[in-house]
Amino acid sequence: MPVLAAAHIRLDDQGVAWIDNTNTKAIEVALDMIAHGWSPEEIHFQHRHLSLAQIHSALGYYYDHKAELDEQIGLSISEIEHLRTQAGISPLRQHLRDMGKLG
Repeated sequence: MPVLAAAHIRLDDQGVAWIDNTNTKAIEVALDMIAHGWSPEEIHFQHRHLSLAQIHSALGYYYDHKAELDEQIGLSISEIEHLRTQAGISPLRQHLRDMGKLG
């Protein structure tokens, strides 16, 4: 059963923080801020379905749980890098490299 974690934030059965009445995770809003340097207003401009109150709540949740969410982000990045290494170069990248379009 979902649990209310903070205003506009609920935790699902796995403990994942979601913004109420959306399909958006709180960590996704935090990643927009971290990766792009976006302000809450820019996040709202990019994601019109989120209110500024929801965005601020998601960022507040991030700061309240920063260590564990940063660890989760780091693990995700490591997994992506591992998968990228396993996959090797894509046929398109290889073709572009062969054409001299990539260094």
